[in-house]
Amino acid sequence: MRKILTVLGARPQFIKASVVSHAIAQTDGLSEVLVHTGQHFDANMSDVFFVELGMAKPDYFLDIHGGSHGAMTGRMLTEVERVLLQERPDAVLVYGDTNSTLAGALAAVKLQIPVAHVEAGLRSFNMAMPEEVNRILADRIAHWLFTPTDTAANNLAREGVAPEQVIPVGDVMLDVALHHGQRVQECGGALGRLALRPKAYVLATIHRAENTDHPERLAAIVDALAATARQLPVVWPLHPRTRVMLAAAGLLDALACKVRLIDPVGYLDMVQLEKFAALVATDSGGVQKEAFFHRVPCVTLRDETEWVELVGAGWNRLVSPKNASDMVGAIQAALGSRGEDVQPYGTGDAAARIVRRLQQDLCA
Repeated sequence: MRKILTVLGARPQFIKASVVSHAIAQTDGLSEVLVHTGQHFDANMSDVFFVELGMAKPDYFLDIHGGSHGAMTGRMLTEVERVLLQERPDAVLVYGDTNSTLAGALAAVKLQIPVAHVEAGLRSFNMAMPEEVNRILADRIAHWLFTPTDTAANNLAREGVAPEQVIPVGDVMLDVALHHGQRVQECGGALGRLALRPKAYVLATIHRAENTDHPERLAAIVDALAATARQLPVVWPLHPRTRVMLAAAGLLDALACKVRLIDPVGYLDMVQLEKFAALVATDSGGVQKEAFFHRVPCVTLRDETEWVELVGAGWNRLVSPKNASDMVGAIQAALGSRGEDVQPYGTGDAAARIVRRLQQDLCA
């Protein structure tokens, strides 16, 4: 039996891992050990996902969160290494671009344990983003680079990665959307509790430090969403850090009078809010894709996006969150729009492809 140790820490990683962990459990010759770093520690940011997605509880919970990027990553590196020395896995599996991703990959490679990186090859080409640094470093030290799109594979080829290490599989988020999207309906759930009508509200999510930690950008986003709320209700599940930054900037109370500010919601509630929104306004990479999977127009409030395919196909509009009127204009233009009929993320079998390749290489 070959052992795969999976390092998770942030909400999007739990979603992605749910389908891959299920595939591992169904595969002869493989077992999995789950490590939760604690990077997302709020119950609605992590615990509820293990219940709603049918995942086993983590074997290890490291309870590491807060502090600077360096301090957090350093503590994770130390604790993940301790677990690796105890478990002695045959491979370490990491997802995406968080501090947990980098800590897991670094700890493994220093112990000469091969690393598998799911969602490899994504690039924003903005080195000011901590996520960009994390994903580049993880790609450089990974043995298996599982890419979600042709663009991601091409990025790795340009960077000189050996072709045999680049494994196109499609996007595991599509697997998840196909599996769980059918579980939500347009009545009950979050829509019922919030008294929202399907296709008659805007869903907003903002959490990236490049937006929350810069008062001018955060104020412009607040102004844009408040202006949008004069036309359609705007629902904004607040990331804990975003709530703190809004309060510190003196924006929270006035905003709450105009926009429906709610606590983070569980996975199925979030799927329902995405699926039946008239539009999604976000700075989240995962939410951009989830909007597309449900064929909901999206406006991304960032200077760049890793998911350029959606911009090119017209499903996503990219607007810099520096000017409120620009954001309002993009939202108005996107309402009611549809993009091209494209399928850039595979066919919904990425998890099976990933696990099949790991079984092939580890059990040979």
